[in-house]
Amino acid sequence: MNEQQEQQPQVSQQAPPSNYLVWAILTTILCCLPFGIVSIVYAAQVNTKWQAGDYDGAKISSKNAKLWAWVSFGAALAGMLLWLLLVIFGVVAGLGLGALDSLSV
Repeated sequence: MNEQQEQQPQVSQQAPPSNYLVWAILTTILCCLPFGIVSIVYAAQVNTKWQAGDYDGAKISSKNAKLWAWVSFGAALAGMLLWLLLVIFGVVAGLGLGALDSLSV
C-alpha cells in the first residue's frame, strides 16, 4: 500500500503585530490630539494590512503607531513642563514685585 502524503506548505502562522490602538486612543484623549490622531490612523491600518497579506506593511504601520503614540506622550509631557516653568517664573516674578512695593512707602 502506497500512501501518498500530501505536502502541505510550511506557512508559519505568525501572530499579527500589535496595533497599539488602545494606547493611540488614550494618548489622543489625554495627551496631544494631533499626534494621537496620526497614531490612530496607523493603528487602524495594522490589522487590515495583515489580513490582506501585506505583512511588512502591517509591521511598519505597527511601528509607526507606537512611534506616534510616544510622540504624542512626549509632546504632552513637554507642554506640562513648559507650563510648570511658566507658573514657577510667574510666582517668582510676583514675589519680586511684591517685595519692591513694600520698599516704596
